[in-house]
Amino acid sequence: MPTLVGKEVGPTGYGLMGLTWRTEPLSDEKAFEAMKAALKNGMNFWNGGEFYGPPEGNSLVLLERYFAKYPEDAEKVVLSIKGGMDPHGLGPDGSPEGTRRSIDNCIAQLKGRKKIDIFEFARRDPKVPLSVTFGVIEKEYVQTGKIGGISLSEVRAETIHEAVKITKIVGVEVELSLFSREVLDNGVADACAQYDIPLIAYSPIGRGFLTGQIKSLDDVKPELRSWPWFQPGNFEVNLQLASQVEELAKKKGVTPAQLAISWTIRVSSWRKGAPKTIIPIPGATTAARVDENAVQVDISDEEMAQIDTTLSKFKPSGGRYPDVIPVNT
Repeated sequence: MPTLVGKEVGPTGYGLMGLTWRTEPLSDEKAFEAMKAALKNGMNFWNGGEFYGPPEGNSLVLLERYFAKYPEDAEKVVLSIKGGMDPHGLGPDGSPEGTRRSIDNCIAQLKGRKKIDIFEFARRDPKVPLSVTFGVIEKEYVQTGKIGGISLSEVRAETIHEAVKITKIVGVEVELSLFSREVLDNGVADACAQYDIPLIAYSPIGRGFLTGQIKSLDDVKPELRSWPWFQPGNFEVNLQLASQVEELAKKKGVTPAQLAISWTIRVSSWRKGAPKTIIPIPGATTAARVDENAVQVDISDEEMAQIDTTLSKFKPSGGRYPDVIPVNT
């Protein structure tokens, strides 16, 4: 079993973003049902964000209500929270004041129901040295026991090499899927392997593209329709890759999502130099989808080679994010 901050977690984690970052609010009943299903399936590493939804309805607000109803689950969950963003939408704020504001707010919103096991800045602040930001987190929050450890998010390899000289890094959260394989070639995966840092793979099902449920733009979540992958011209190209994955899944008798999620885990033992621990964190808003995502699929060396051959013929069209959102920070 993988471990994070000294605690055992399941091979697949659970991304909370979709429960609160959405145009149509999800009822507590539905959200709690999905969260309960995650724990039932051993998906006890949960990843949320201070900015996943409005301040009055973000991941932390939802988690506080969940743990108020199910206090016995608090110790079962290893919780990672992303924050560090300027509340006025001006990007990351790694200043001492901004760092304290974000972490203190996250802790306050949980109302003592659950400790934050891992805190991560969603993006590196280019205006503030890492030593300043991490100095505050390490001395004022980790050493005092207010949080458990520090993770990185959406970073380039150079940031990892720099960060490990300043503090202990317990995880690196980056995008990794059959659609987004850049971290396997840009030094990020290699750096994680070098320092034995678990790689947390977000969006392992390609923002829904690899579920087999998206056949037209009407099937795309409204909040994603303006993103590059889903623009006319790009969408049709990307749908071809999704269709190839769906065909591979059919041959194996599994769902596209199960194949895609299991592929991210299998990369750790397939790719030379990959980190030994890769934990995908697919999101899901229904218990049924959580149950589906939890199924681990054995992928042989021959099948991995076949997938590599298929992937080599298709390149995703469009950037991972709109231009206004920084990547590889």
